[in-house]
Amino acid sequence: MREAGRRNAEVRRILLDAIAPGVTGRELDELAKAEIAKRDATPTFMGYAPGGRPPYPGAICYSVNAQLVHGLPGDLALAEGDIVSIDLGVTYGGYVSDAAFTAAVGDVPPEVTELLRLTEASLLAGIEQARDGKYLGDISHAIGAVGEQAGYGIIREYGGHGVGREMHQPPHVANFGRPGVGYRLKAGMVLALEPMFALGGERTVEEEDRWTVSMSDGSLCAHFEETVAITQGAPEVLTSLAQLPSRAEAQA
Repeated sequence: MREAGRRNAEVRRILLDAIAPGVTGRELDELAKAEIAKRDATPTFMGYAPGGRPPYPGAICYSVNAQLVHGLPGDLALAEGDIVSIDLGVTYGGYVSDAAFTAAVGDVPPEVTELLRLTEASLLAGIEQARDGKYLGDISHAIGAVGEQAGYGIIREYGGHGVGREMHQPPHVANFGRPGVGYRLKAGMVLALEPMFALGGERTVEEEDRWTVSMSDGSLCAHFEETVAITQGAPEVLTSLAQLPSRAEAQA
């Protein structure tokens, strides 16, 4: 799973660097497909069809502004001041990696910058609790506490999950909850943690395409995700971007 996670991180870094006004979801999706193929891996999301939904058409989920998750990568172009969430699944060697980020397109208001910062901070808080002997509720509580303190809408209909040979495996990882309850975590478990917060309320609606999930009140929202392995020591983030230079850093 480390190799699947590393490939996911490399492709996400390339996508993050490619985000700019005028870029479309389709262009980012084609870039993701090409970069995944270069790494002898496959896009996990393509063809995924749970619950009778139409097969998912892309390698990435491309969700803009009030779109929370599962947006389709079509011809919608990014504009200055937008925020965009990109969710990416990469399968390599029979194992799945799943990770996401939300990025600003150019300048955005301070409250939007803070939404992105705190949503990512909640992910880091959840990761810190992903330790052998802890409980699933410890992760959920740590994530939710950040959103509650900020006064954000904490999305309750969607959350994290186990991941391994398949993309969605038990257990479900809620983004709110009580510490000390739920599954007891054990070394060897791998979880995809994915907090989702909104500037408005928590309610969502599924669009007519049967994939895109948007905020019912049209508020801006953010989504971050990492695939995390529970070990005998500190959690290991298999999809971490931390060790990868940006395009500008690589060219310096």
